[in-house]
Amino acid sequence: MLELSGGRLSDPDPPYGACLQPPLGAGNLSIGYDPRPSAVGEARAEVRRQLEGWGLADRGDLADTAVLLVSELATNALLHSASHFRLTLSAAHGVLRCEVTDTGRRTPQVLQAGCAESGRGIFLVEALARRWGCHQDGPGKTVWFELDTCGCDGCGPLQP
Repeated sequence: MLELSGGRLSDPDPPYGACLQPPLGAGNLSIGYDPRPSAVGEARAEVRRQLEGWGLADRGDLADTAVLLVSELATNALLHSASHFRLTLSAAHGVLRCEVTDTGRRTPQVLQAGCAESGRGIFLVEALARRWGCHQDGPGKTVWFELDTCGCDGCGPLQP
């Protein structure tokens, strides 16, 4: 039974039972953006607003990290595909998943953080996310990452 206040699941399964859960009604948001520079700021604001609404904004640096990484993926969508993009957020079982879908086919690459002024977005995603990936999605692609929403044992970056 999930408490409305965002309490614990009464699930005896250790991977999920100890993790604080978002309140009922949290779970999924999907919103589309036009290909204009202000869309990145709008996506950042929406991530923060949703995490606040789901009761997840005060969980350590979760909100700041999610906002930063969504900003990187949204910027990549605008720079490399110059198309509409869709931001999808979901929260369940101690994990926040953020996805950015665009019409580009170019798979993102992790570049080393050197002296260049750009090209570090996926490096940051890899460094800060629990997991991340990219899959082809019809005529485009979806780049996603996951962050932990709790500090319980078993949460945290996955080991390779």
